[in-house]
Amino acid sequence: MTSSPAATAALADDARAALRRLVGRDDVVFRDGQLEAVEALVGARQRVLVVQRTGWGKSAVYFVSTALRRAQGAGPSIIISPLLALMRDQVAAAARAGIRAVTMNSANAQDWGEVSAALAADEVDVLLVSPERLNNPRFREEHLPDLARRCGLLVVDEAHCVSDWGHDFRPDYRRIRDLLTTLPSDTPVLATTATANARVVTDVAEQLGAGGHDVLTLRGPLARDSLRLGVLPLAAPEQRIAWLVAHLGDLPGSGIVYTLTVSAAEDVAATLRQAGHDVRAYTGRTDTADREQLEADLRDNRVKALVATSALGMGFDKPDLGFVLHLGAPSSPVAYYQQVGRAGRATAHADVLLLPGPEDRDIWKYFASASMPRQEQADAVLRALSASPKAMSTAALETAVDVRRTRLELLLKVLDVDGAVRRVSGGWVATGQDWVYDAERYARVSQAREREQRLMVEFERTDGCRMAFLQRALDDDTASPCGKCDRCAGPWVDQTIPEAAVGVARERLRQVGVPLEPRAQWPTGMGRLGVDVSGRISPDEAMQPGRVLARLTDLGWGQRLRDLLYSAAPAPAPSGPDPWGEPPPDPWDLPPDPMDQSGGDPWADPPAGAPVAAPPEEPASRPVSDVVADEALVLACAGVLRDWDWAQRPVAVVAVPSRARPGLGASVARELARLGRLEDLGELALAHGGPTNEAGGNSAFRLAGVWERIVVPPSLAARLASLSGPVLLVDDLVDSRWTLTVAARALRRAGADAVLPFALASAG
Repeated sequence: MTSSPAATAALADDARAALRRLVGRDDVVFRDGQLEAVEALVGARQRVLVVQRTGWGKSAVYFVSTALRRAQGAGPSIIISPLLALMRDQVAAAARAGIRAVTMNSANAQDWGEVSAALAADEVDVLLVSPERLNNPRFREEHLPDLARRCGLLVVDEAHCVSDWGHDFRPDYRRIRDLLTTLPSDTPVLATTATANARVVTDVAEQLGAGGHDVLTLRGPLARDSLRLGVLPLAAPEQRIAWLVAHLGDLPGSGIVYTLTVSAAEDVAATLRQAGHDVRAYTGRTDTADREQLEADLRDNRVKALVATSALGMGFDKPDLGFVLHLGAPSSPVAYYQQVGRAGRATAHADVLLLPGPEDRDIWKYFASASMPRQEQADAVLRALSASPKAMSTAALETAVDVRRTRLELLLKVLDVDGAVRRVSGGWVATGQDWVYDAERYARVSQAREREQRLMVEFERTDGCRMAFLQRALDDDTASPCGKCDRCAGPWVDQTIPEAAVGVARERLRQVGVPLEPRAQWPTGMGRLGVDVSGRISPDEAMQPGRVLARLTDLGWGQRLRDLLYSAAPAPAPSGPDPWGEPPPDPWDLPPDPMDQSGGDPWADPPAGAPVAAPPEEPASRPVSDVVADEALVLACAGVLRDWDWAQRPVAVVAVPSRARPGLGASVARELARLGRLEDLGELALAHGGPTNEAGGNSAFRLAGVWERIVVPPSLAARLASLSGPVLLVDDLVDSRWTLTVAARALRRAGADAVLPFALASAG
């Protein structure tokens, strides 16, 4: 579509007027590339990919284009947006510009009827949806066909998520390609991102051009002149936390302290509050309402910082954010650029500091493989669905295939996008379409992830300009020295750490004792696996609330316990759900979809009482460890018992037998019995060869693998009969809690009055 010079000039005048209404100022002008994008969308009805730095004003392009398209009589814009936080900001920004914006997401399903009526009455200018809505049966059938027909502009925000090669690939984003083929040929499409290298740009442009459309790519320089970057390498966790304690208040304004795990976010926030800093934790486990309040508190400078995981990532908009710190490095410079881009968007100066840790690489290994489907698991899912006469829910699939819920839901998404399965009311069905595992593709992606990890290490160690390094990582050929980072201008960070701050950090890291909630209910469908249990666990067979010395993710005891538990051989890259306490960055950070009858959003945080995450899987060939407890470990365990608020003190101790670490749990139990003057009952016994499955499977298979394989020997049962009071049950590592649940059931059935579970480490 071509326009005359007069029409182009008139469009530019209308666009400037719309921009001024949007911003609320009569002197505002378009930044380089903004008007060109608007003209391509509104005047030429093109498909446009915009790759510009954070803070450039991508939202201005689609709001101005929306206003102009609506003035032309077009239908509402559809913005596919990845996060609720981003949607909230976009709705608020639209309202300020007089643009009527609404959302349809899993958190407001009760409002869908009202939103549908407003859409039908043409009272909506912008509809924001998440990519998962595109495959929700109700949304797909009741709303999507009409929206695609009437859409005046389609916007794909954070478009790097479309690409396998993007640092934050989301399977549901691949459904957008199918949507593009259903749009009328003259519907303009805008895709925006700030974090795409050349490979990702090419990939996204190819998908954006689905149906034979040309794509205009507008790419600008990615340097952020307001940011002053630095790296402070402090290996010991107490040094890093102590630096935060001592210097957080020196940083400008308010900001974000990023951590790699939930437990780190919570522990660091607690430590900083104890030291007098006004901070709060923000993670994937934070309730939606609390998230909104915390975002508002930071935005309005009512807190100094939010200590956050990647749950506070894309979409959070605070133009005057004064600093971003990372306690632990993201796995790639591209992801790092995306997160530091939260700072300094409307200020002349903002500080960005990275405090890397030696544990970072262990965490990266998990995230590098978390989105990769496994062929044997995919084949098992397809066989189960093909053999089923009706749709299978996720819970039913868990008794047919040994894949944990988080990975199973992700795998189903991938198979759904590839056309091999389809989500329907009541669960999932196989389509009968052939599906071939693309091993070459996944190998290439895995290799790319490894290269990104090496680049992140190079970023930490580089002697050159840090901003230029990030630009080059994003294939920005305008990279040049920034003149202000710690490599260009010299260190700008006060590296002194007062001994008092170190003391505060050490005291926090020494703290031990994590609650361990008992299982309340057996998994559904256990009869299919030959285990005849269902419903709630009988109080006569259940264990009491327990304690764990520490989580494997803890900054204090976590590293030591990882070394202790996996000292027999190097631990492989984790598989299964996230062993680090935070799932892979939540695709849309949404609560479970009320319309999903298959078990809920696979990326949502687990409800209270759900299985904790699994540790790194241990192959059957792992050498057996003969490690035993040392004095420091025993004294730390004794400290947990000392502070335990149990209703009745235990009278005896018994250990769960371990094939991988036969001496560890037994030695802890023996020493606790000695210190506490408790009767040492020794160990339970393994029947039928002991547990049959490896760590990392789903809840149903984990239970089946230990069912009636941990038993009470007759001699121990005889001693139980003479006791009156609880028994302390000691294990080395707890993940699914089924081993402890089955062991406690055996003890209760053998006559134990109560069972108090205790473990050295938990995985989540």
